[in-house]
Parts: sequence; structure tokens; C-alpha cells
Amino acid sequence: MNKRFEFVEKEGFSEGAKIIVDKETGVQYLLAYWTSIGGLTVLVDKDGKPLLDPRYAK
Repeated sequence: MNKRFEFVEKEGFSEGAKIIVDKETGVQYLLAYWTSIGGLTVLVDKDGKPLLDPRYAK
């Protein structure tokens, strides 16, 4: 089965943060986590539009 989300490591990010890409839409999300708490948010450009991974953007 093909997984919908891909975890992507980015240079310069601490251990508590990762980028997740939705392979169906190309939308990128930031996952931040510390011990028992965390958060997830969509990454946006300067115009407020979601950042898209060109490998998956439609």
C-alpha cells in the first residue's frame, strides 16, 4: 500500500521539527514536537497560499 504522507528531513531543522508532504496534493506541513506536546501547521508562501512540493503538486 502506498502511504499518502512522506516525512522529509530539511537541513537546519532541529530534532523537534520535520516537514511532511501530502503526496496526493503536494501540500507541505510543519510538524513540531517536544516531549508530550506538538503541533502541525500548513506551510504558506508570502501570499498565504500553501507551499507545494513540485514532485507531487498537481
